[in-house]
Amino acid sequence: MSDDFNRLSQELIEAGRFIDQKGWVPATSGNFSARLPDGRIAITVSGRHKGALTPSDIMLIDAEGISLDGQTSSAETGLHTALYRRFQKVGSVLHPHSPGATLLSRLRKDEVVLENYELLKAFDGINTHATRIRIPIFDNDQDIPRLQRAVDAWLDREPDPHAYIIRSHGFYTWGATIKDALRQVEALEYLLDIESRLLGATPA
Repeated sequence: MSDDFNRLSQELIEAGRFIDQKGWVPATSGNFSARLPDGRIAITVSGRHKGALTPSDIMLIDAEGISLDGQTSSAETGLHTALYRRFQKVGSVLHPHSPGATLLSRLRKDEVVLENYELLKAFDGINTHATRIRIPIFDNDQDIPRLQRAVDAWLDREPDPHAYIIRSHGFYTWGATIKDALRQVEALEYLLDIESRLLGATPA
């Protein structure tokens, strides 16, 4: 394996440990990926506990999601590759099954609006609390191509997207590096948890 693959694999392993310690990837949930300079993608092997990842739990796929080493990635791999195809600057996609996102997706119908939080400055391109971001909620769907089409239709209309939520499931966020995506994971989970508390667990 290349030095780039080994480096990104280690960063994904460390991200998995951090996210697991927060309780955001219970059991074998979640999936993480990072793009190599040559366009191949390092991604977690399906069914592996993200808090106990080893180098053998990170595999290689091509830009279309096809395995390059005989291992099997998540059924949701297409959601990762779709983001890489759309955004050339994206170098990592992280998908935890966080409590905040899961709860809030059951309390809100179509989207979550985050506005006037200081922590919004943790998101790429935002430098003031006086802003708002929209996080759409998509119904969970085992038909991943169909779910991907719904996400793509929203991304076509959204000028500066940062994340999206899958109802009763978790969220996807992305960044130029694993470190950038991980920062957004932490910020987003905090903000979604606060929004859930503000709602008092009462459906809107």
